[in-house]
Amino acid sequence: MSDSQENIPVNDNPETPAVPTVAAQPAAGETPRTQAGPTHEEPQLSTRQEIVDRLKTLVEKNVEEVKDDIENLKQTYYKLRKAETDAARQQIEENNPDEGSTHTPEADPLEETLKSLLNIFKEKKAELAREQEHRREENLTRKKEILDRIKALVEDPDNISRNYPEFQQLQQAFKEITDIPPAAVGDLWKNYQLNVEHYYDLLKINKELRDYDFKKNLDQKLALCEAAEALAANENVIEAFKTLQTLHEEWKGTGPVAKELREELWTRFKAASTEVNKHYQQHFEALKAREQQNEEAKTSLCVEIEAIDTSTLDSFSQWEEKTKEIIALQERWRAIGFAPRKVNTRLFERFRKSCDQFFNKKSEYFKSVKDEMTRNLEKKKALCEKAEALKDSTDWKSTTDTLVALQKEWKTIGPVARKYSDTIWKRFVAACDHFFEQKALQTTTQRQAEQENLERKKDIIARLEAIGETIEAAEAITQVRTLMAEWNQVGYVPFKEKDKIYKKYQAVLDKHFGRLNMQETQNKWLNYTATVQQMATSDQARSKLGKEREKLLYTYERLKTELQTYENNIGFLTISTKGGNTMLKEMERKMQQIKEQLQLIEKKVDLIDQNLQ
Repeated sequence: MSDSQENIPVNDNPETPAVPTVAAQPAAGETPRTQAGPTHEEPQLSTRQEIVDRLKTLVEKNVEEVKDDIENLKQTYYKLRKAETDAARQQIEENNPDEGSTHTPEADPLEETLKSLLNIFKEKKAELAREQEHRREENLTRKKEILDRIKALVEDPDNISRNYPEFQQLQQAFKEITDIPPAAVGDLWKNYQLNVEHYYDLLKINKELRDYDFKKNLDQKLALCEAAEALAANENVIEAFKTLQTLHEEWKGTGPVAKELREELWTRFKAASTEVNKHYQQHFEALKAREQQNEEAKTSLCVEIEAIDTSTLDSFSQWEEKTKEIIALQERWRAIGFAPRKVNTRLFERFRKSCDQFFNKKSEYFKSVKDEMTRNLEKKKALCEKAEALKDSTDWKSTTDTLVALQKEWKTIGPVARKYSDTIWKRFVAACDHFFEQKALQTTTQRQAEQENLERKKDIIARLEAIGETIEAAEAITQVRTLMAEWNQVGYVPFKEKDKIYKKYQAVLDKHFGRLNMQETQNKWLNYTATVQQMATSDQARSKLGKEREKLLYTYERLKTELQTYENNIGFLTISTKGGNTMLKEMERKMQQIKEQLQLIEKKVDLIDQNLQ
């Protein structure tokens, strides 16, 4: 390799970072990447407001760094806008299927902000382009001036040695100017190399000066080799690749070395470049593999969310539980990196479509439930009105049964909206509580009266027991009847004491009836008659009389059935059995007792009917 060949760039543009001839190339079918590394991927933004906010930040940054991101954000914004407009149009068409109305999208104030930001960026971009073009033209003019000066030195062979320092300065100045119009690069560089080579051919300096120049260049190129070799250990392959381009640029600007060292040095530098390029290629291959894995992961999430069956969700809790699952899937989606560019957007739209379908169905369900809650609210209001109409009733038993039935009916009605739930419930409970508080107050008063009646009846029993055998029979009978009449005038006693006190009372009467030869049956009937007449004077007691009547009729029917059974059994007895067995007499005795009980029940029912009229 000659001195002149050593400085020829490995690409066609020596003004831009050169890639060695062994530099890695994108794999077949892969979207080409810029040499500076992969394009920065913007985070996925879900709303147009987030996109506008992000644009406000990006337009303040360097144009070259953010131009791809801004273009992606613009496309994403209009996709979202289109999706919202299509959804609104579809909703109107569904709500007005027969009107054939045409949907006119609402004005989008965010779009004005978006356009304003894009115009700002466009102006910055245009200004940057103008500045770059102006700078390139200035640099080209300066390089041409330097080249003209070098040509002048070449054309002055008598002063080659004396002009050598100036020649070096011109070389350094020419090398430092890099950014020029691409169209001028090739010819300018060839012209420069031709004049430099011509200068060295004419150079008549002493060997020591030439060797010194070679040694200085050798030190620089050895340092470049070491720097390139060190890049292989840099874990940031993008940064290493960019640095390599700078080293190649410096290599091109460094002068020649001794002829016997040129090939060795270039081979060493090229080998180090190949290693960096290999790491760079492996990085993008690994990135491609990760993107493929991300594609599979995102496809799996799409399949998973599409498999969700919303037809089985029939309660708020089930919908909320499934919503948590959807949100978890969305979180998993966000945690996955980008898929290959050709499918990334399509997968996102597929996943988002399933999410939108789920939440649309959830909205429809909640609307139907809201309608049902409205109907439930009307039903509960009706129950409140019924309860409020009964809360001041004094028909304790009937009203209690009715309110209990209303409470049971309340439990069968479904839920209402949360904002009405407490209010309607408190209204219903207030009406019920008011009635039962009044009932409890009445019951307390009644219990006090029953306790007083119990004490009065105990006193009557004590006075009956005080009637001694020394008192004449007529006087004793009069006192007994007086106390019996007084007994019948006393009201109810506590229910749990009723049977006990009555048995004690009846025992004392039986004692007197036996001693005084009083007609017990007649007196019991008189006692029963007085009790019925007393009960007939109270509405609450009349209700008990009705129950007493039902109880008597039930007993009547049971005794009739029992009497029929005895009559049937007698029919099955043989003649011989009838003549010689006492069973027949016992059955006839029981039948007679039943008939007497039936007559007494008929008499009691008639008495109750007379007093209930």
